[in-house]
Amino acid sequence: MNKKETIQVKGTEISVITWEEKAYICITDIAKYKSDDPTSVISNWMRNRNTVEFLGVWESLYNPNFNPIEFEGFRKEAGLNAFTLSPQKWICRTNAIGLVSKSGRYGGTYAHKDIAFKFAAWISVEFELYIVKEFQRLKENENKNTQQSLEWNLQRTLSKINYHIQTDAIKEEIIPKVLTKKQANYVYADEADVLNMALFGLTAKEWREKNPGQKGNIRDYATLEQLVVLSNMESINALLIRQGLPQNERIIQLNNVAITQMCSLLQHKNITKRLT
Repeated sequence: MNKKETIQVKGTEISVITWEEKAYICITDIAKYKSDDPTSVISNWMRNRNTVEFLGVWESLYNPNFNPIEFEGFRKEAGLNAFTLSPQKWICRTNAIGLVSKSGRYGGTYAHKDIAFKFAAWISVEFELYIVKEFQRLKENENKNTQQSLEWNLQRTLSKINYHIQTDAIKEEIIPKVLTKKQANYVYADEADVLNMALFGLTAKEWREKNPGQKGNIRDYATLEQLVVLSNMESINALLIRQGLPQNERIIQLNNVAITQMCSLLQHKNITKRLT
C-alpha cells in the first residue's frame, strides 16, 4: 500500500488507499452510513446472487489467477437461506483481488472502486452519487498536484543544467589557470550567490543561517516561477560573463531581469486564476 487518503461523504469519513497502483475504497466505512454493524451489512450484500455474479465477472476480466471453479460453487448457492459469504472467504477461495481485507491501522474491507461504487449503490443510490463525486474530486486534486510537482522538478532540473553553462563560462573567462580546483570552487560559489542575491535577496549562507532546520538549499524551496526565472538568469549570466562584464555590473542587470520576469509571471498567474 502506497498511501491512505480520506473523503467526506454526507458526514461519513471514508478511507481510500492505493494498492498496487489502484485505488481501493473502504466499504466498511461505506457500510457505517447504513448501520452501526458494518460487517453484517457487507455480509448481507455478499450473499446476494447478483453481487456474487458481479464479483465473479469483475475478477474474470481483471484477475488472471481467479479461480472460476470456486466461483461457480458460490454462484450456485447464492441466494439460498443457508448461504453465507464473507470477504475473507471470497478472497481465500477464489484468489480474488477486487476485495482486500486488512487488519491493524488500516483495518476493514476495501474494494476496487468499481466494486465499491456497486456496493454504495446497493446501500443508497444518492450515497453512491456523492461518493463518485468526492472520489473524482480527490483524483482531480491528485492529478493537479502531480502536474505541479512535475513542472517544479522540470524547472529545477533546467536550472541545474543551466548552472553548468554558467560554470563553463566562469572557468573560461573568470578563473585564472593558476587557481587550484579548491580555489575555483570558491569562485563558483560566489557566482551562484550572484544569482541568489539578484533573485532571492540573500546568499546561500544567509539563507542557511535563517533556516537552520531546513534540509537542502535555498533553491530547493523556490517557487515554480522563481525556478523559471533562475533558469533564464543562469543563461543570461553566462552570456554576460563571456562579454567581460564585471560582477558588480552583472548583478545589477540580473536583478533587473529577476524583477521584470517575476512581475510578468506573477501577473500572468493571477490572470489565469481569475479566469479559471
